[in-house]
Amino acid sequence: MANPAESDSKAPAPPPAPSSSAAIASAASQRRIAIAVDLSDESAYAVRWAVQNYLRPGDAVVLLHVRPTSVLYGADWGFTDLSLSAAAEGSEEEAAAAASVESQQKKMEDDFDAFTAAKVEELARPLVEARIPFRVHIVKDHDMKERLCLEVERLGVGAVIMGSRGFGASRRASKARLGSVSDYCVHHCVCPVVVVRYPDDVAVSSVA
Repeated sequence: MANPAESDSKAPAPPPAPSSSAAIASAASQRRIAIAVDLSDESAYAVRWAVQNYLRPGDAVVLLHVRPTSVLYGADWGFTDLSLSAAAEGSEEEAAAAASVESQQKKMEDDFDAFTAAKVEELARPLVEARIPFRVHIVKDHDMKERLCLEVERLGVGAVIMGSRGFGASRRASKARLGSVSDYCVHHCVCPVVVVRYPDDVAVSSVA
């Protein structure tokens, strides 16, 4: 018969504690990826491309958008100048007109903020469908290119993905299109920039 004292001395050893080095390695392997969007078809395509070809489980994804402060623009908005013309001082009519313009500007900005939020939610649909966690980061600035590079550095992302239409430099010169912005970011961002070229066949069919 076994000695009870001997049986008690052979109790199973506790499981080993998880290795701290493994936890550190896992945290270090997580990539922080920003997808810069400007509410255009090019941006929507870049998000879909990132989901299908670039992102992997465990990535920390940020949808980054810089909303211009001086103009309203977007895929479906075109340009709308929001700057208030200098009103001449003096009459009550001019003061009332200036107040009306300011009120209209505030309403337009509020409407565009709501439009921006809805559009970004639409752009993020591929991420939602793929069950990829993400967060939205929206800032306002008069210079989209410089602010994008600043936010990329401040957020500490390891790479930026953005769309660009496949036209020549003359067609991409407009500040309102992401093409010129991507050119700037390629040369000034502190991390690698992945420029996703918008297919020519899609671009032609959308213009036709």
